[in-house]
Amino acid sequence: MTWDWQVFLNDDGSGRTYLEWMLDAWRWTLAVAGCSWVVAVLIGALMGTLRTLPTSPWLVRLANVWVELFRNIPLLVQIFLWYFVVPKIFPAFQLVPGFVLVVFALGFFTSARIAEQVRAGIQALPKGQRYAGMAMGFTTAQTYRYVILPMAFRIILPPLTSESMNLLKNSSVAFAVSIAELTMFAMQAQEETSRGVEVYLAVTVLYAISAFAVNRVFSWIERRVRIPGFIVAGGTGGGH
Repeated sequence: MTWDWQVFLNDDGSGRTYLEWMLDAWRWTLAVAGCSWVVAVLIGALMGTLRTLPTSPWLVRLANVWVELFRNIPLLVQIFLWYFVVPKIFPAFQLVPGFVLVVFALGFFTSARIAEQVRAGIQALPKGQRYAGMAMGFTTAQTYRYVILPMAFRIILPPLTSESMNLLKNSSVAFAVSIAELTMFAMQAQEETSRGVEVYLAVTVLYAISAFAVNRVFSWIERRVRIPGFIVAGGTGGGH
């Protein structure tokens, strides 16, 4: 087999090279993944917290419905629902860019998974943490904000790292609704150049670099926020 890496320097027919096109697609991939991650973490943290409220069963049920709904519908189906169905039911969404609709779909899908991690992290904390906050005169909201959630997020950083890397990879489904990200670039460039090996290898390397960068960033955060001496085992532990 003969390699032809010069293909990336060829004009794609629009006045730019395939390399420039690929880098633009990489930026779109990172934009989709980054915006979706923000949506997923914000909503996931909220829903995961609501699922642990001891005195609000209706909020617990609402959060449970959210998690089960978005966790059990395939991501590609959710993409199509947001892109084709929602604008038909709610005409105002016809004015929303496709990029934003994909961010909603991917963010909501991932929020259900993060909500499970947040719930597990909160429930892994010793009950004394909650009681300590209440003993200091904190309201329930203040106890979660200042005591429970900061500790819970330290606990879930490893699974959150994996989920963030999965979100980056899942962003590839955006090609299905014509978002010009890496997977769409690879498919179109392979058709135009007939150099599928080089194109897909290059795209694979960019995905790997992106995922590795996410892993390193979260590893750095985990080291920075680690609490020396804090141990969680079987839902019990102690904090110092």
